[in-house]
Formats: sequence, structure tokens, C-alpha cells
Amino acid sequence: MSTHQLYTSAPGEPNWVVPASGAARFSWEYDDGRDRLLALYQKGKDKQWDGQKRIDWDLEVDPYDPLGTPDEAMTLYGTPHWAKMTDKDKGELRQHYAAWNFSQFLHGEQGAMICAARIVESVPDLDAKFYSATQTMDEARHAEIYGRFLHEKIGMLYPINDNLQSLLGDTLRDSRWDMPYLGMQVLIEGLALAAFGMIRDTTDKPLPKQILAYVMQDEARHVAFGRMALRDYYKQLTDAELREREEFVIEGCYLMRDRLRGVEVLENFGIPKAEAEEYSEQSEFLHLFRKLLFSRIVPCVKDIGLWGKRLQEAYVDMGVFEMGDSNLDLLMAQDEEIAEKLDAERFAAEEAERVAEVQGAIDAGAAGAAS
Repeated sequence: MSTHQLYTSAPGEPNWVVPASGAARFSWEYDDGRDRLLALYQKGKDKQWDGQKRIDWDLEVDPYDPLGTPDEAMTLYGTPHWAKMTDKDKGELRQHYAAWNFSQFLHGEQGAMICAARIVESVPDLDAKFYSATQTMDEARHAEIYGRFLHEKIGMLYPINDNLQSLLGDTLRDSRWDMPYLGMQVLIEGLALAAFGMIRDTTDKPLPKQILAYVMQDEARHVAFGRMALRDYYKQLTDAELREREEFVIEGCYLMRDRLRGVEVLENFGIPKAEAEEYSEQSEFLHLFRKLLFSRIVPCVKDIGLWGKRLQEAYVDMGVFEMGDSNLDLLMAQDEEIAEKLDAERFAAEEAERVAEVQGAIDAGAAGAAS
């Protein structure tokens, strides 16, 4: 079925064309590079995987409860609208929220794929080009997986959120080669990682847990790449150049914060936009979710050397300033460990099933011979 038939509202023109400026850069040095980045490139090659095979697509998903979302986490919970909803209505609301979340993940992954390809083209150093080439493949795989999940398991998609589209457009239109790193690797992927992690750690549904755990294993490398490349480069910039990038981060963070409300979902249930925004802002769960979502961005921004007064004040205003002291390396290591542990548990269970089948066949054969 065509994706356009599954959208809750028309996404607009078949293609979103973003005019790009900037230069393609070639490097003639083929035998040099930063050891840390080349090691990450090697890891990127070693960790490639096939989404068709690694994920168990035979697992059933209830489209009306795809993530096992508790009532208390629903924006309308406790409102007059919730009291009037039937169980069928609540199931449809859960379907819409899952479709909205995973649709934004999908659109973001396509943006990440395009940004990674842009980095291959524009970054001056060959070691960074090498790594970005592996990331481009990673992001293609992620878009493939999220698209399949939405088509086959949820049966519904939402168009790209206006704020996400705005940040993607700003990132891609900027001619400076470091901006795809900053806009995508630090802001969009940092926010997505935290969103993935929150769902991964709270869902009791095995298929979305698999998808998110495996995608996050890749994303941990991507954020590490952005940190390495930008930290090295930003040491060379003037104060004025750093301030320009801090302004970009501030604007981007406000945009990303404001895209988390899912107002489009409530509008589809007949709730006026102003009322939907009010309900979203009053949701205690959303406030907690929003704060945790910056756990990956703030320490990364601080680590790469963007920590001026104006930026700090913006994070105080958002209520996320203390996130700057989060241990980003520990969070990324945990992402890797969770994926590896999930693989080990799945393959151990499959091996146990095979052993039981073989033993059953042996026992059946022995019983037949005895008779």
C-alpha cells in the first residue's frame, strides 16, 4: 500500500526540495587520520547489520496498544475528554500517538541520512568522510525499519512536524560544513536518542523494544562521531563564530522542545489547537518526558565547547541546565550493552528451542523403535 494512503493528513508535495549551498571538498591525503575517528570508522564497518534479519518481524503488534502505554501517560488522561472516551477511542488514541512518534522518528532518520551524505561531500578530512559513509548506510537502515514498522504494524503515518521540518531545513541550507554535524548529530539525533531510550526502557512490547535498542546501538556511534569532529574544530573558532553556533543551538533546542507536544494527534480527535496545546502543557508526564529528552543534548553541547552565557541562560529557562553534568559516555555505553544483551537473550532462547525440538525428535524416534 502506498505510504500516502496511510497518512492522517496530506503531507504536501511528493518531494520536499531544500535548496542547498556549500562546497564539495576533496582530500588528497589518503594515509593520515585521527586514530579515534578511524577506530570509530572500523567499528561502524564491523557493526553493520540487516534489519530484515536481525529483527523478528513475525512478532505480533496490537496497533491499538503498540507500546503498552499506561493511561497516566496519555495527554488527555484526567480531562473531561478522557472521561467520555470509550475503550475503542482510547485504543485509537494510542495508535495515533504511536504513529505520530514513529513517523517523526522516520522523517528524522531520512533527514539524518541526507545530512550524513552532505557531511561526506563537504567535510574536509578523509577520516570523517569515511565514517560518514558508514553512517549514511546506518540511517538508511533506520528509515527502512521505521517505515516497515509503521506500514505493517501500526497502519498509519503522520506528516513531518513543522518544527522538525524547520530545523532540518535550517541545517541543510547552511553553507558551513560543520552545521549538518551540529544540527543533526547533536540536536536532532541527541533528542531522538533520548526519546528512543525512554520508549525502549518503558515498553513491554518486544518488537518496538528490539527496533529501538538496535537503532540506539548505531546512534551511540553517531553522537560520538559528532562530538569528536566538532570538539576538534570548535577549538579553532573565534568567539564570534562560537556565538553564532550557540544561537543556532538555542533556536534549535526551543524548536525541538516545542515539537514534543503531539498537538496534531489531539486535533485529529476534534480538539481545537489552542485547547490541545493547553492540555499538552498541563501534562505532568510530558513535562518529565521533555526534561529527560535533553539528557543527551546538553552534555554534548557542553562537551564540544559551546557553553556561553546566553546558551546557559537558555538551558536554565528550559529547566535542563543541570543536564550538562550528565555522563554521556556512560549513557552511550549502556545503549551498546542493552542491544548486545537483547541479542544474547534472543539467541539463547532460540537455541534452547532448537535443542528441545531435536530432543523431542530423538525421544519420538526412540519410542517408535521400542514399540
